Amino acid sequence: MAQKDQEKWDRKYLESPKLREMRPPVRWIESLPPRRRGGPALDLACGTGRHAIALARRGWEVEAVDLSPVALQILTEFAEAAEVREQIHTELIDLDHFTPPPDRYELILMINYLDRELIRRSLPALKNGGIYIVETYMQHPENEKKESNPDYLLRLEELKDIFNNGFEVLHYEEFWNEKHEMYRMRKQAIVALKSV
Repeated sequence: MAQKDQEKWDRKYLESPKLREMRPPVRWIESLPPRRRGGPALDLACGTGRHAIALARRGWEVEAVDLSPVALQILTEFAEAAEVREQIHTELIDLDHFTPPPDRYELILMINYLDRELIRRSLPALKNGGIYIVETYMQHPENEKKESNPDYLLRLEELKDIFNNGFEVLHYEEFWNEKHEMYRMRKQAIVALKSV
């Protein structure tokens, strides 16, 4: 794990109260069917856990992984307050080298984070008929955060290219981010069903 990255994110969570607030999950979570018997889900770069908690409330068994121990501690506190701690399993992970086990999850999500290689490495971890959700920032001339590294911004329709083989695209959208975020930024989202 890049110690520098971990320290950067720990510092962000400690110094920014806004990042420690429990915000609503992305809207794609609402459209997922409830899991009465605890379908396995993987929340990559889970942060403070708004999506892991939303999934656990709907009956999913969630593995929530992140590189920040501060974020995972906040997630644990939120999960205990929401009474879903038993359905969420957290792990401190070096995402640069993480490859989840094959054919394990019914749902994988990556929100507000972009690691193209991690997406590719995690595709075999999704069971046939499973759903992969990605929502994150993209390149756009009207983005307010001008100093964003373009390596961490999606290109136009890039998610369609990533999920063009062995997946059925259930939904694809480009849109402006939610008002509670710190900067006005264009985003891209895909909900893809693994079909082979």
